[in-house]
Amino acid sequence: MRNRIVAVAVALLAILAVVPTGAEIIEQVLVNVNGDILTKTEFETRQVATLRNRPELANVTPDSPALRQAIAEVTPQLILEAVDELLLIQRGRELGLALGDEQFKSILDNIKKSNNLEEEEQFQAALKQEGLTMDDLRRNLERQMLASEAQRRDIFDKISVTEAEARAHYDAHMQEFTTPSELTLREILIEVPTSDRGVNVAQDDEALAEAEDVRKRLLAGEPFARLAAEHSDAPSKANGGLIGPIKREELAEALQQRLDGLKVGDLTDVIRTQRGYQILKLESRTETRIRSFDDARSDISTSVANEKMAGERTKYLERLRSQATITWRNDELKRAYERALAERTKALAG
Repeated sequence: MRNRIVAVAVALLAILAVVPTGAEIIEQVLVNVNGDILTKTEFETRQVATLRNRPELANVTPDSPALRQAIAEVTPQLILEAVDELLLIQRGRELGLALGDEQFKSILDNIKKSNNLEEEEQFQAALKQEGLTMDDLRRNLERQMLASEAQRRDIFDKISVTEAEARAHYDAHMQEFTTPSELTLREILIEVPTSDRGVNVAQDDEALAEAEDVRKRLLAGEPFARLAAEHSDAPSKANGGLIGPIKREELAEALQQRLDGLKVGDLTDVIRTQRGYQILKLESRTETRIRSFDDARSDISTSVANEKMAGERTKYLERLRSQATITWRNDELKRAYERALAERTKALAG
């Protein structure tokens, strides 16, 4: 399916009209950012990689409206990310960063180990399958390192979380630190037949009498699982009537109140439901638990830091962009970039 998606995506990327009809260009530059360029081939690679994650496109044809729509949807964010990446890589170079031989070897060893490619022949075959050379791989890894290290030094290492911020986050997101009460039940359902005329009174009485009799037998000590298998009309009969665990808050309020009065092992009275008559047994119950601030402190700090980092990263990229010289060679992609940038600016302002 992946090959199918790639083939279709590549075939239709020309829809973007990044090369004028009849032009003979070895490689087209889409945008120049402070002297660094993004080419048509590089951008198409990003688009294809994204489209690979859209299984609904597996069987579309190159002229499919669905594929056209998918490309239109992903392109603005992808072109914004591509320009962001160039800005970050340039910042990494300004900081004097570079991928040294030893660091590259260490990363390479980890890649081989994590992908079970420790034999050199296997590794070279994998590179060839991805259409990469060793130089390509090193260049890609260095770009990733420059971008991530620039952000770490300029943004992430400067983020701190105060006690007041942590407390405010805890109070505002209490549900994240709350484990709701859960119930595990067993059920026996005696179904009442229905027809276009409604419920037959005699059949309803028979079902009620059967349910009352089953409940008496349960109280007398007969195994719930056995009686569920013999009498229940619910799908759970195959599992001895077992259902759950179920969050208490997901149950109807009337049923919550009924179950709140039970101890583990107790039975409800016979309950009239839409389908018939039901008997429930409370198998287990966990109470609502709220993590204390001190217990959740580490998770709270991580959440607050992540929120702050997201905002600071957006501001940081805006500063880099405002100082950059960006020259577009493709008007359609420029418009897509501007749409995505406007959305990000709006989100930051909000």
